[in-house]
Amino acid sequence: MEYLYEYLIFLAEAATVVIALLIILSAFAGMGTKSSDEDDAGSLHVTKLNDQLRDLRHTMESHVLPPGLAKKQHKAEAKNVSKARKKQARDTKSQAPNEVVDDETDAVHGDKRVFYLQFEGDLKASAVDRLRREISAVITMALSHDEVVVAIESPGGMVNNYGLAASQLQRIRDKEIDLTVVVDKVAASGGYLMAVVADKIVAAPFALLGSIGVVAQIPNVHRLLKKKDVDVEVLTAGKFKRTLTVFGENTDEGRQKFVEELEDVHALFQEFVADYRPDVDLDVVATGEAWLGKRAIELHLVDELATSDEYLMQACTEHDVYAVVWKEHKKPIDRLLGRVNGLLRSAEDVLTKFSGRQ
Repeated sequence: MEYLYEYLIFLAEAATVVIALLIILSAFAGMGTKSSDEDDAGSLHVTKLNDQLRDLRHTMESHVLPPGLAKKQHKAEAKNVSKARKKQARDTKSQAPNEVVDDETDAVHGDKRVFYLQFEGDLKASAVDRLRREISAVITMALSHDEVVVAIESPGGMVNNYGLAASQLQRIRDKEIDLTVVVDKVAASGGYLMAVVADKIVAAPFALLGSIGVVAQIPNVHRLLKKKDVDVEVLTAGKFKRTLTVFGENTDEGRQKFVEELEDVHALFQEFVADYRPDVDLDVVATGEAWLGKRAIELHLVDELATSDEYLMQACTEHDVYAVVWKEHKKPIDRLLGRVNGLLRSAEDVLTKFSGRQ
């Protein structure tokens, strides 16, 4: 058994060398092939949620209903769908081009459509780049009688980044398209800054919303450095170029200025909320506190209590609902590294199990 263990170790070492060489070769190959098309970074994926729900229902019916009945219903349904599509194609063909361009209410897609986007926020609102692409795609197709639903999940983060994300949502409203935000878990601080842009906010009963406040914290190690006889020179041009620092000695004047800046951001946050939700009592809600959905609706922070699943399933019974997702393409080196990590973890698991049997 000892020889087998040594052989496995040898294989792992050899595999590591081969993988390292592949990584180096892939890196050189990537450096030599530069993409001239920005869209090579990713691609747009559109899924009709009505079809997904139908497939789920068909699966349940196939298990619950008698086999013959379920099959008969599915065939009849497929036949009706086919007829509806043929009729729509005929109507589309007979539609005059000038009517499509000049009168949105008589456009080819006269029925309301719902476009569904998702935003998962971190401290830097990193998903905003994906969100802007999705919104750009949607507003090329959406008409004034359509609706865009955005599911937001974020505890907030950097002011500038979330301000940009909110501005992306504003693009939808600028096109006079109904915007609905749904919150299942949390939309607080920067997340709520985004949510208030919507015409309607729908939240789950125990979703967390609000936190209309601003917070900043900066560590300062000046006393520790001074104790160790380490001097740090902080040179600035401009009285308040640097109000608080990590290494230098902070002053009361600098602290006061920093607090003034925080209060100014808080004031802008409140003005932003008041513009979109005038019924909100800012004296009550702009304290930095957050509320669960059932309490938030009493404070007019949200308009309706429901989960995103409830809202979308109801929409699917009345309209065509499309999920729009921009997916980033991983670089070859990233894909290779992912495979390498998987191989290394597998090898580690094998060695661990083998050594555990000794």
